[in-house]
Amino acid sequence: MAVEIQSKIVSYRVRQPAATPPLADEDPLTVRIPSRPEGTLEAVSEKIAYIGAEGRKKVYVLVSFMPVEGVLDGQRVVIERPVEFFFPSGQLSSEHQWITATMRSLSLAARGGYVTQALADLRKVAWDKGLVRCGVNRWGKPMFHDSEVAAIAWSIQQILYRRGFVDIDGNQVPVAELVRRYAHRLTHGTPWQAPEPEEVARQEQQAEAAAGGPAVVGYCPECNGELIMMDGCPTCYSGCGWSKCG
Repeated sequence: MAVEIQSKIVSYRVRQPAATPPLADEDPLTVRIPSRPEGTLEAVSEKIAYIGAEGRKKVYVLVSFMPVEGVLDGQRVVIERPVEFFFPSGQLSSEHQWITATMRSLSLAARGGYVTQALADLRKVAWDKGLVRCGVNRWGKPMFHDSEVAAIAWSIQQILYRRGFVDIDGNQVPVAELVRRYAHRLTHGTPWQAPEPEEVARQEQQAEAAAGGPAVVGYCPECNGELIMMDGCPTCYSGCGWSKCG
């Protein structure tokens, strides 16, 4: 029905559409993935060699990755997350069935969004067969772990570090940085490159110097003096010569 306007029009305003509410933040690190998606995933295959009480051993591990969406500061973002850890069957003896079980648990942790914490917990596992030597630290010193479980967990952390998911010590990289690294990969066609261990060590030494000296990390079991990190090993600062790395 037409309406006749009798009065003078003095102003007008165009009706604006309702504003779209901002997207609620959704951390892509904690988005739960119900199951492994069908099809092909990018994966890294790694041979892990270590030396323990029973001599030298080696195992092969595969870690699969996939892009995961989320919302950061109201914007949709994408990061890459590990979603599957696989231990091929038929390796070594049946005693390594625990590794297969651990890989299944890690896969569940990865899809649940807490794989970083799970790996940190596995690095604390100890046994009564003595230390296990596996890999070297950023200073080129041999790494000694409290068990085979801890050695393999450290090795997996290094896979995630080279992929850009955690830092060299196994700590979670912030979401904003993960977004930047994945975007760099899509734009340039090349993955993020981890800095050389020597460069990481140099940066840490500069940070220690700026802070006024190395931090105390414990006390010497021999003379009860202060321990500091020296070449990647807790070393007695009081001069008795004790070092955890021998």
